[in-house]
Amino acid sequence: MSTKLWGGRFEGKPETWVDEFGASIGFDQALAVEDITGSIAHVTMLGATGIISPEEAATIKAGLEDLLARVDELEFTVENEDIHMNIESLLHELIGPVAGKLHTARSRNDQVATDMHLWIKNQTLELISEIEKLQKVFIAKAEANVETVFPGTTHLQHAQPVSFAHQLLAYTNMFERDRERFEFSLKHADISPLGAAALAGTTYPIDRHKSAELLGFSSVYANSLDAVSDRDYIIEFLTNCSMLMMHLSRFAEEIILWTTHEYKYVTLSDTYSTGSSIMPQKKNPDMAELIRGKVGRVYGDLICLLTVMKGLPLAYNKDFQEDKEGMFDAYETTAASVKVMAGMVETMTVNADVMKNACVSDFSNATELADYLAARGIPFREAHAIVGKLVLDGVKTGRNLQDIPLDEYKAISPLIEDDIYHVLDPYTAVERRNSYGGTGFSQVREQPAIWNSKHKNGAILTNFLIFKLKN
Repeated sequence: MSTKLWGGRFEGKPETWVDEFGASIGFDQALAVEDITGSIAHVTMLGATGIISPEEAATIKAGLEDLLARVDELEFTVENEDIHMNIESLLHELIGPVAGKLHTARSRNDQVATDMHLWIKNQTLELISEIEKLQKVFIAKAEANVETVFPGTTHLQHAQPVSFAHQLLAYTNMFERDRERFEFSLKHADISPLGAAALAGTTYPIDRHKSAELLGFSSVYANSLDAVSDRDYIIEFLTNCSMLMMHLSRFAEEIILWTTHEYKYVTLSDTYSTGSSIMPQKKNPDMAELIRGKVGRVYGDLICLLTVMKGLPLAYNKDFQEDKEGMFDAYETTAASVKVMAGMVETMTVNADVMKNACVSDFSNATELADYLAARGIPFREAHAIVGKLVLDGVKTGRNLQDIPLDEYKAISPLIEDDIYHVLDPYTAVERRNSYGGTGFSQVREQPAIWNSKHKNGAILTNFLIFKLKN
């Protein structure tokens, strides 16, 4: 007869290598705290409803609390397959046969789902906190560079000068959407599957709302089949991680470009750079490159689970064992990437003079000239064509728009005055763009204060969520 906890109907036992293939303890031991916490709530409910005696409940609860207190010292075995049976086995060693009553009115199906709901809730709150720290770094760097003139690009070609702070705050907005997505997805993780049992519920008079309350869940699944088979909340978590990593990768690519010999816009701290084993002069932006590269593995974690789920019938299937490693990996990769990006941006040096000089001879002030002509009555399309010809001539002769003599400008239109040279200055070009959301200094200068206010409110909301989800 099999020695497995579920082995009553089995005469034989699998070979060791088959056990190893089927076991999940190698990775789901990361859920040990959540598993014990869920079990404490479950046995408390069993005692409160009279399903087991108060004395039995107290004994089991004390044993679980003992395991929780030394969870980092616990040793798990492949023979016990997963974190659930390992904990139950250790509990049995500690308190004896009464440990077997812990699993009353429960299945590993709702147990593992409960563990993952708890885990996702906690890690989501951690990522929200890390995103807010990252935003604060970007905001601080923006505050220091409001009047740093920077060559804004489209198609990676110089387009119009902008405030470097404006460039940084664009990413702050992206990270805000990431934060909001994680915050929104919390409500789908904040549902208790505990008590759904294997798939059909149970005949015992359990109180699912009681165990949900003990675990800090806001609600319970209304359908037991859905409770044990739902992995949407993990897919949402992986999607959110993927979006956040995509935004980190976009900025990592900017950093990689800006640190090249051709750009020299920023200089990274040695802490976030590496050298070459053969070329002594090299200073490589390896941390930025790693962030850019790690996006692929987080995308892979998402695609993996989507693929696992796409053809699964209700309710539980062993395929679900593949839902955890990617979840753990995506969190660890994303959290580390956010922290590295925050440190890299906080310590990088902005070479403001290099940025401004890059705006002087690049014709990125062409739109200023076209707008100047249009404001003096020349139809914009005609003004566009005029400036385009001047740029073409400048490319051929090496002459910038601000180098054209006033008499040549007056030949185009007598309405052009010597103020044109002030208008063509990159600093002026940025300063004048004060439409809402534009790069004008006065507009950009207001943004950090708005963001700091958001962070204050966000911190209040995050603290409320932590209190709500943990109490």
